[in-house]
Amino acid sequence: MEPNQGFGGTLWMIFLFALFASGSGENDRDFKMCGTWRHGNGLLTLAHDLKRGCGTITISANESSLSIRGEITAQCENSSVIKLDPSPEARERPFCVYWEPLLDQLWVEVNGQNHTLCWPSGLQGNCCTDLSQGENKGISTYGILNATQRDDIISYKTHPAYEFFGEIINCKNEFCDEASQGSGDKVNMIEETVMRSKVLGNVVLPCALSSVVEMEEGFQGYNITLPAPQGVPPQMIPSVHLPSCLKPPEKKKVKVVCTYFKNSILFQGSSKADQNDIRILEDVVGITVENEIITNLPEPIRIGFHHSAIPTSHSRKCVSWDTKKDPAEVTWKKEGCETIQKGVEDTECHCNHLTYFAILVQLEPRPVRHLAALTVITSMGCAASTLSCVVLIYFLNTQRRAKDQSTAVHRGLAMALFLLSLLFFLTGTVANVGGNKACWVFGAALHYALLSSFSWMFIEVLHTFWLVYMVFSPSPNPYVWHLVGFGLPAVPVIVLLAIGKVYGVIEVVSSEDVNNPYLMCWMDVSPHSVGLLAHYFINLTFLAVVVLSGLIMLFLVLRNIQNRDEWRKNKVAFLSIWGLSCLFGTTWGLGFLDFGQLSEFIPFLFCILNSLQGFFLMLRFYILERMRKQSGSSLDGSTASSTRQHMLQEKS
Repeated sequence: MEPNQGFGGTLWMIFLFALFASGSGENDRDFKMCGTWRHGNGLLTLAHDLKRGCGTITISANESSLSIRGEITAQCENSSVIKLDPSPEARERPFCVYWEPLLDQLWVEVNGQNHTLCWPSGLQGNCCTDLSQGENKGISTYGILNATQRDDIISYKTHPAYEFFGEIINCKNEFCDEASQGSGDKVNMIEETVMRSKVLGNVVLPCALSSVVEMEEGFQGYNITLPAPQGVPPQMIPSVHLPSCLKPPEKKKVKVVCTYFKNSILFQGSSKADQNDIRILEDVVGITVENEIITNLPEPIRIGFHHSAIPTSHSRKCVSWDTKKDPAEVTWKKEGCETIQKGVEDTECHCNHLTYFAILVQLEPRPVRHLAALTVITSMGCAASTLSCVVLIYFLNTQRRAKDQSTAVHRGLAMALFLLSLLFFLTGTVANVGGNKACWVFGAALHYALLSSFSWMFIEVLHTFWLVYMVFSPSPNPYVWHLVGFGLPAVPVIVLLAIGKVYGVIEVVSSEDVNNPYLMCWMDVSPHSVGLLAHYFINLTFLAVVVLSGLIMLFLVLRNIQNRDEWRKNKVAFLSIWGLSCLFGTTWGLGFLDFGQLSEFIPFLFCILNSLQGFFLMLRFYILERMRKQSGSSLDGSTASSTRQHMLQEKS
C-alpha cells in the first residue's frame, strides 16, 4: 500500500460538491459561458493564463486563438498554450467555459473535447463566484458570437472578448451548510465499539452523507449500514462488507469512509455513444481508506445493490471508477470486480480494490442467437480438424514427394490450420481458468494462428496461379512461402502486443441468457477500442483478400477444365470445386453474408464448414490418393504438366 496522493480529496470532493449542485442558494455555485468561436483556417490554439485572486476573467477569441485570462482561482496558477485539432473546412467551433469555485476547477470544452485548465484541489474555504458580465468589447470579424451565460443569451453579434467580475465568499458556509440543513439528514456523532472496530457514525461531511468506520488492531471485518437519504426505504440502501485484510497491518488505527450517492447522473459516460449503449444504475458507493491506495485485496470488498428488476435482455456488470485516467472523464472498468447475481433485483459486487462502485447495464445488447449450439458445433469441428491436420502433416511428410514445393505449401497450410483449430478449441477453457493474464498471451497466439491460416490460403492461390499460368517460370523458393505464411502474420500481432490492452477475456453474449456469456480469449473489440480498429483494418482486410483471390482463382481454374471429359463426371466436378475451396478458404466469405434473413442459417453453415476445414483438407488428399491407386497412375500433380492435364488432381 502506498500513500494516497489526493484520491480522497480530488475525486471525492468532485462528487460531494456536484451531488448538491441542484440545491438553492443566493450565490451562483458555478459559472458557464458558451458561444461560437469564429476563426480562420490556419493553426488554432487554446491559450490560458490563470492566477490566484478574485478580480476579472477575460474570455477572448481571434483568428487563431481562444484565450482565458484573469484572476479567479484560490489555489491554481496555470499558464500555457494548447494546440487544437486543425479544421481546414469549418470556420466556426462551439465552446463552453466551466468554472466550479467550490472545487477550484476550470475547464474548457472546444468542439466537443474537454481541456482541463485547473484541476480540482479539494473544497475551498473562500472562493471567487457570482461572476457578473462587464462591458462588451466592440464588434469584429473573428471572435465570439451567440454568447450565453448560464444558457441566457448575452449577444448574437461577434465580439472579440467578454469580461466578467467575481466576488469572494466563504464557499463552505454558503454552499455546503445550506445543502446539509435543507436535507434534514444531519445526525449527531456516534461512537460505538463493535467487533473491535469503532463506528464513528453516520456524519454529514461537507456536502455529503457518509459512514466512517475506524479499524483498530485485531479488526475482523465489519458490515456497514450506509445512511439513508430522505425518502429512500432502508431495504433499498446498498450493503457493504469490509474484510479483515482491509486494515493495513503496519497501522494501529485507520479510518474507512463509505459514501453513498443515490443520483448517478454525474457518473454516466461523457460520450453520447456510450450513453446510448450502457447506463449506470442510480446507486453509487464510494469506499476509501485515509491516506492509502488499496489494491489486490486477498479477500474482496462485498457490496450488495438493490435495484429495480432488470430485463433478461439486458446484461449487468459490477464496475469501478478508473482513477488512473483523466478525472475529468467518466471511465468505468470491469477489471477487479466479480458480479454475483442474486435475482433480478439484487446484485452483489466482489471487488479487490477501493474506489467508486456501481452496476453497469447494457441497454442495447447484441446477443448471438443459438450460441450454445454454435459453440458445440465449433468445438467438435475444431477437435476433428486438429486430429485431421496431424494425420495430414504425417502423410505429407512420408509421401514420395515430401520435399516438393506443392507439398511444402500444403504442409504449411495444414500446420497453420492445426494451430488455429487447437487454440480455438481451448480458448474457452483458458479464459475461464487463466483470466486476463493468460488470455493476453493466448489471445495473441489465436490471432496469429488465424492470420497465418489466411496467409497460407492466399499462398495456395498464388501457387496455383503460378503452376497454371506461369508454367515456364520457376516457382518461388519454399522459404519465401514460409516467410510470408509464418513471418508476416507475426508483425501486426507484435505491434498490438506492444500497444497493450488489446488481447484478453471477451464475453460473447447469448440471446437465450445474457447474464451468462461465453468467455473466450480474443481481441477487445468494444466500441472506440484499439482492438476494434485492428479487427477492421487487419482481420477483415486479410479475410477480404483471401476470399476475393480465392473466388477469382477458383473461377479461372474451373473455366480451364470445364470442357474436359473428366469434368463432365458429376463426382469429378464436385470434387474439383470442393477440393479447391478447401485450399483457397473461400468458405470464410460466408461471414460477409450474415445479415437479414440469411442470419438464421449462415452462422451454422459458417461454423460447420470452417471449423471442419482441416478435416475436409485431409479428406481431399485421402480421396485423391485412392483415385491415384485405382487408376494406377500418379495424380500427384506437383509439376506444371500434370496440373495442366489434371486440374482436379492439381497440387494434391
